[in-house]
Amino acid sequence: MDWSPIPMTAEGLQKLREEFDHLSGPGRREMSQRIQAARELGDLRENAEYDTAKNDQGLMEARIRQLEDILKRAVIMEGPETTSKARTVSIGTTVTIDMEGEEDTFTIVSPVEAKPREGRISNESPVGKGLLGHKVGDTFDITMPNGRQMRTKIKAIKS
Repeated sequence: MDWSPIPMTAEGLQKLREEFDHLSGPGRREMSQRIQAARELGDLRENAEYDTAKNDQGLMEARIRQLEDILKRAVIMEGPETTSKARTVSIGTTVTIDMEGEEDTFTIVSPVEAKPREGRISNESPVGKGLLGHKVGDTFDITMPNGRQMRTKIKAIKS
């Protein structure tokens, strides 16, 4: 098992704790009730509701174990400064960029917090990795997964 720390934002850690608390408490109780209700439907060999509930229980228990591991190894990453204006892009900062004429704003987060559709990109993604350590005004190329180089300029950084 990997014991390396997982850098996270305080907000991301809180969301994972809430998910863990729900799944390991009310989630387990709801699943137990669902399995019991399916058992009462009769022969378990031909009971699709029971099979589905047991499969869902297995998935939920796997997620609980995954969350336990993440929570044990989570380390909150503070921005480079305590002021509202960060000097460089790091985990927890929000950065506005111009990428070949397209302006975008991203928050750099750990892989377990990433939700690209919500503008939360991983520090290990090509764009996230390419942005790390840069300052406002820096212009540089980021190599995309398809191999294409994208000219990028940092327009703003916030903690």
